[in-house]
Amino acid sequence: MSDIALHFSDVGKRFGSLPALHEFSLDVRRGEFLGLVGVNGAGKTTLIKCLLDFCDADDGSIEIFGVPHGETAARARVAFLPERFNPPHYLTGRDFVQYMLTLYRAPYDESRVTRLFDALDLERTALDRPARTYSKGMTQKLGLAACLLSQKDLYVLDEPTGGLDPKARARLKWELKALREAGRTVFFTSHALPDVQELCDRLAVLHAGQLRFAGTPRELIERYGAPGLEEAFLACIGG
Repeated sequence: MSDIALHFSDVGKRFGSLPALHEFSLDVRRGEFLGLVGVNGAGKTTLIKCLLDFCDADDGSIEIFGVPHGETAARARVAFLPERFNPPHYLTGRDFVQYMLTLYRAPYDESRVTRLFDALDLERTALDRPARTYSKGMTQKLGLAACLLSQKDLYVLDEPTGGLDPKARARLKWELKALREAGRTVFFTSHALPDVQELCDRLAVLHAGQLRFAGTPRELIERYGAPGLEEAFLACIGG
């Protein structure tokens, strides 16, 4: 059995004459936490959309646990949280979690749901409230809860800490570290380089649709002789 969870090979994507991704190649190992970082418009969300077959890649290939990404079976082991997460406004928190777990083919266990709500600092009363009454932070926590309850092997998270206050960010990190202990794979984008440095085994720097670096945060810092990760990132993208 291969130890590769995600395999990107020379992936390219264009929107008209505008290149969004160019010859992107990267492997993510099983059980690895990899952070994809880059400025706005670097191509991070486009890469995720190609990965999940939300849009067609123009070049190259992608595999999920050895299965071509375009096959439905490839995504059966994946849980996903988009950057701009908006649940149906008329569903209660409980309705939404039940709906998502049905799609994930995972059991609904009220005790597990309430434990995770507590862990993410989301009030249990939110289970009975419609999503339209949620704040931005509460909405993000709801999406994270449904995703983390899926019991999948691979978690693809696009800016998972967006809209979270410091307390919720800290609690989410605890939950992500629990996934690591369980041997799950996490592939996430983030603008928060300290979070990437704390959580990730490796990071990949994407800039103008091209992979500029893949390695550990320490390796990036050492490559550019920088005092910290933010300075190394800026040096990597020519900032």
